[in-house]
Amino acid sequence: MSKTICPCGTNKEFNECCNRYISGAEVAPTAEALMRSRYTAYTLNDEAYLRATWDERTCPHERITDGGGTKWLGLEVKKHTAQEKEAMVEFVARYKIGGKAHRLHEKSRFVKYDGKWFYVDGIYE
Repeated sequence: MSKTICPCGTNKEFNECCNRYISGAEVAPTAEALMRSRYTAYTLNDEAYLRATWDERTCPHERITDGGGTKWLGLEVKKHTAQEKEAMVEFVARYKIGGKAHRLHEKSRFVKYDGKWFYVDGIYE
């Protein structure tokens, strides 16, 4: 039986990487781990996980995922800086919509409440 490589770019097996967080078995220990798991959740169209890991003060009310119309092609983490309760992760995500290639370059802000990291928002480059 072949192992599934995690989409987040670590080249680790999915169950040993982001699925630990997406399944709820573990809490992402860093903002970077959370960001990678959120990218993976986008590849899986996992709306529930994306909402559960988004700061409730900034989480949109409308649907987050597009139901599979986006084909995610890869993730590259450029930078991760963290303090005790705040962090920033800069990344580039590549994807296709309707056969057209795009790239998302974002500096994401994260906050930590009660031992858990949450996505706040991002600045697009």
